[in-house]
Amino acid sequence: MAIFPPNKAFERKSYPPGSHGSRLRRKQSEYSIGLAEKQKLRYTYGMTEKQFRRTFQQAKKAGGVTGEVFLQRLETRLDNVIYRMNLAKTRSAARQFVNHGHILVNGRKVDIPSFRVSPGDEIEVKDATSSKQLATRALDETRARLIPEWASLSEDTFKGKILRLPTREEIEVGINEQLIVEFYSR
Repeated sequence: MAIFPPNKAFERKSYPPGSHGSRLRRKQSEYSIGLAEKQKLRYTYGMTEKQFRRTFQQAKKAGGVTGEVFLQRLETRLDNVIYRMNLAKTRSAARQFVNHGHILVNGRKVDIPSFRVSPGDEIEVKDATSSKQLATRALDETRARLIPEWASLSEDTFKGKILRLPTREEIEVGINEQLIVEFYSR
């Protein structure tokens, strides 16, 4: 059996193989770029389209720079705050942690992941063995991740506090929110 040298077709042609590969690549439209940016942010925060659109509409009505207010509203959701305080490894784990009733906000049990926290709110893990174990495991797994400056956490008591609203520079999502504002404004 003869061994053939490797084919260098990919080096010779700038387009993929197949009958439709030689078509010219079309330039992405403004709509597709805005849609891709919106979907990226929506999947990052793990929200449905309805929740995402409603959050955007609330940010638009709130006044100020719509894109920045929108990102602040996303960041101050309870599930995201739990994730940022390193009480959960991922945002979906944080959502489940809140859903299962392990979190108290200002001394009251809150099991709604979309609950908006405000500056001055105190967030703590419920005083139950299972809740404390989950929080301890999450803190151990997320040691490398820093807690943002707008929030604080006491690791020994599992109590945190929202010091202030986050600024745009502190929100580490690699997203151009202006494209999302333009997408929803069409």
